[in-house]
Amino acid sequence: RRPPAVICYICGREYGTKSISIHEPQCLEKWHRENDMLPKHLRRPEPKKPEVSPIQAKGFYDLGSLNEAAWISAQNQLVPCDICGRTFLPDRLIVHQRSCKPK
Repeated sequence: RRPPAVICYICGREYGTKSISIHEPQCLEKWHRENDMLPKHLRRPEPKKPEVSPIQAKGFYDLGSLNEAAWISAQNQLVPCDICGRTFLPDRLIVHQRSCKPK
């Protein structure tokens, strides 16, 4: 069985329960750097960390609900291509649009 993993609400990648608290501030800082370099029309509002309340008296979180909310948050960061409709991170959309041709 795999150890429990938590999905980052910014990038959508899985991290261990101990390392997610280290990853998230660094990921958010990287997100800000990349977002600031984008053209104004592609800049996005800062992603908000989804709030999931503890489900047990002991204070444990439902890892499934937490991961689902984080995955949805990460997917909301994607921007659709005006030509083909596929979704990309804003910095990757610029690269994609160079080679995307209308059907």
